[in-house]
Amino acid sequence: MSAPTGPAVGGTGDITVRRCTVTVVRRGGWSWGPDPRGLVRQVVDALPELLADHFAERLAGDGPDVEITEPLTVTVRQGRPGVPGRPPGGGPPVEVHFAPVPVVEVPAEPPAADAASLQDAFAESFAAEPEPRTVPGAAALFAELAERGELDALLALLPDETLWTYLLALLGADDPAAARLLAELVGRAPVAGPAPAEALPERLRAAVAGLDAADLPRVLAGFLASADREEALRLARLPAGPRDQPDRADRAAGAAGERPRAAEDTRGARATGEVRVRSVLPFLLAGPLARIGYLDAIGPALAGIELAEETPLFAAALAYKVLGVTARGWRRAEGDAEAAAAFAGLAPPVAEERLADFARRVRPALPVLDGVLALSVGRGHDPADPLLITGTTHVDGGLLLVDAQGMFPVAWAAEAAGLLPHWQTCGRPPVLLCDGPLPPGTLRELAAAGVPFLTGVRPLRGDPVVRLPWRTPLWAGAGTAPGTRLAAELPDHAERLADLVTTLVTERRAVPLARDGGLERTVTLAAGLGLATIAWTLWRDRETPDPTAALVRFADLEATVRYEPGAVRVRVPRGRRHADLLAGGLLADVPDVAWLGGRTLTFSAG
Repeated sequence: MSAPTGPAVGGTGDITVRRCTVTVVRRGGWSWGPDPRGLVRQVVDALPELLADHFAERLAGDGPDVEITEPLTVTVRQGRPGVPGRPPGGGPPVEVHFAPVPVVEVPAEPPAADAASLQDAFAESFAAEPEPRTVPGAAALFAELAERGELDALLALLPDETLWTYLLALLGADDPAAARLLAELVGRAPVAGPAPAEALPERLRAAVAGLDAADLPRVLAGFLASADREEALRLARLPAGPRDQPDRADRAAGAAGERPRAAEDTRGARATGEVRVRSVLPFLLAGPLARIGYLDAIGPALAGIELAEETPLFAAALAYKVLGVTARGWRRAEGDAEAAAAFAGLAPPVAEERLADFARRVRPALPVLDGVLALSVGRGHDPADPLLITGTTHVDGGLLLVDAQGMFPVAWAAEAAGLLPHWQTCGRPPVLLCDGPLPPGTLRELAAAGVPFLTGVRPLRGDPVVRLPWRTPLWAGAGTAPGTRLAAELPDHAERLADLVTTLVTERRAVPLARDGGLERTVTLAAGLGLATIAWTLWRDRETPDPTAALVRFADLEATVRYEPGAVRVRVPRGRRHADLLAGGLLADVPDVAWLGGRTLTFSAG
């Protein structure tokens, strides 16, 4: 760097600065503000004036016009040690290089186009445009689950319709993954009987006879490598006989390169700009869901049914579960619609009809997401702690299974048999049946499976239960002896679970116009898990963590959302709530968010 025009005191010549260090001191807080890169530009712009002041005593007259004529490197050390959510030591320093500015004659008022080009050049020196993003397919999701040793457990939870749908997507694209799905479908058929054996292709009959279940995927993978598509599909139909593929017309159009019926581009997507939202709570769900792999599963799961472009609609439905109460079951406040659209990266409003149509088409993918969530909660459950079951008349009814410690939702099923695999994954703990409309036969199914349960719900005639000597009517499964501790805890657990069901199921509807409750149940489980994680992280050491309390305490925490090419930045007002979230690590960056086009979701204070 040099000052080429100013004579030095006592002589003439240039003053050349060989090394210049500028230290920017941040006072208070942990953030560099809404535009950290703009701060670097301000420092560089201020250098000439700072140098002129520094050398004022050595220069004659009013001082020179200082220009940067040598290459300039600005070293930025991000963060500072000891800040929650930041790497130790603030992370490695980042060097930003500036080329020397040539000395040219510049008009007094440069054209607007030239000024814009100069601004764009500076912007490109800090952040390059993100590369076009390709959403991973279903094969990537299944491969990751296989590496974690969870693929077989997930496939066992999926209904035939879902297995069939993803099998079609994987045939020819990833035959080993397709073979795993095909093995699950074939394994559900009674292949030991004469009729199913005759239905098998002739070259498979001898290979399958007496084959161990663990070896079935290997044999089927070899079969798929040489079989044609129709032969593979005929084999996949064995468990339930011939069936029509769901939305056949839609998939035929997609295979031909056409847009499926009733599908739309994600129109009105927010690429840039800023918006104020009345509640930051939907954005706070992203971190907890990312930790368990749920966020990474959304894109591939939807890509497997050709709905990768519709991930923002899933995000909008998820957001509605933690926003305001849905009046009369369908009316939303204007601020809620704006916040849901902002979370999804869309321009408001998101049409309710479009959400309902998406709920119909996304149905085959929902069991995959539900299974990822259930397996995650099951891994973290302590078998000594009870699970809770309650019935509901909303969202097509059924039974909701919840982890009692923290109220983490596990699964939602039409009947008790659908909850048994999850109970086994959790380590076969005792189960408390709370007040709620239980489907007929629930107690009999639990008792037949050997589930140790306790309930205050009056049993039906013939239910295999015994009355316990307790201060309130209480029954236990025949042959089980749950401790008195569980009996004493049952009322408190039941009350908190009832509050959760009222808050997330009864009062808030994500897709009120949908004909079935599949998407409603899925986003209820996801929102409940996110809220429970927030409550557990922040308050488990000082009170009983409750997801309903998390919703109440953060529902009115406003935020400003800024959309940039490579990131979506959320500014949360400073205060006690922001400090708690920061200390709990709940404001960490969330990279590669599917419904934001792969952009990173970041949080700051302001």
